[in-house]
Amino acid sequence: MRLLLRARRGDQAAIAEIVGRHLGPLTRWAHGRLPRWARTVADTGDLVQEALLQTIRRINGFEPQGHAALQAYLRRAVDNRIKDEFRRIGRRGLASSVDDRLPDSAPSPLQSAMFSDTERRYREGVSRLRESDQRLVVARVELGYSLEQLAALTGRARPDTARVALRRALQRLAVEMARGS
Repeated sequence: MRLLLRARRGDQAAIAEIVGRHLGPLTRWAHGRLPRWARTVADTGDLVQEALLQTIRRINGFEPQGHAALQAYLRRAVDNRIKDEFRRIGRRGLASSVDDRLPDSAPSPLQSAMFSDTERRYREGVSRLRESDQRLVVARVELGYSLEQLAALTGRARPDTARVALRRALQRLAVEMARGS
């Protein structure tokens, strides 16, 4: 109690003694309460120190109810700090490390240029096809229609006839695309 009263008056030696007495037991108590996957830059020891220092700053609001009241109060503060860390992870997700050995999933400038050129030739080639071929190619390539849907779209009786018509339209498209390069 005397130590607590001295700390409330701003006695730095008393504050240092309180921190010294409680840091080790709190760290041992908190060990394992924050799973390894939840640890970021701060580990359990950092969380304990942070909670302890925050509590010491607000020591004037603490009214001890017994001999072990301060230890229980500090444990509650550490437990709340651990819960805050879980909530932070829930909001932002786990941090991921950057590995320089992993390739970038974005296309390279060369791939982007090649894609642009291919797309341009595709658009120009489709525009030079007959309207019925355009409908087949766009429905299959861009919209992902099934052969049954293509048959219904073009008024064909069976999916096989739509498949043959699509194959011929794609062959004509390939010729047009080659002409555009």
